[in-house]
Amino acid sequence: MSFEISLDGKVESIEILNQNGNTIEVLVGGRKYNLDILEVEEGIYSILLEGKSYNVELTPVDNKKYTVHTLYNSFDAEIIDAESRYMNSRKGDIDEEQSFISTPMPGKVVKILVKEGQEVKAGETLVTVSAMKMESEYKVSSDKKVKDILVKEGENIDGNQPLITLE
Repeated sequence: MSFEISLDGKVESIEILNQNGNTIEVLVGGRKYNLDILEVEEGIYSILLEGKSYNVELTPVDNKKYTVHTLYNSFDAEIIDAESRYMNSRKGDIDEEQSFISTPMPGKVVKILVKEGQEVKAGETLVTVSAMKMESEYKVSSDKKVKDILVKEGENIDGNQPLITLE
């Protein structure tokens, strides 16, 4: 299983390579770690790493967001998995700087509701994409003009692939 975690805004990829009881082997940012993790109380973990003991307390803040407390420091943490990426993509549908619409999840273009050269108003749906057995409508957040449509209805798409460019 692999996912990303954001600690105080710094994102690292994590892959669980092997798990046997409390012993877990993980790959973090390309470096392998062998850990012994035990939940000693709800939300409080004892971690052994290379013969050193660490105590960590996770305080839930929101869905997949935590405050992580160690002996000397506290961090804001967020687990970024496929579901999180998908939900975050629904919050901000357009990248204002680059002026294109994309989806972070691979999927299939269900319907394109605009034509090249068309003027669109804030909140107008441009494209519908099916990903993870759910359909999402991608809208513009401000008035724009459709420059290029880079995909076709029924086409399979990759995550982060530009679908429509705007000006």
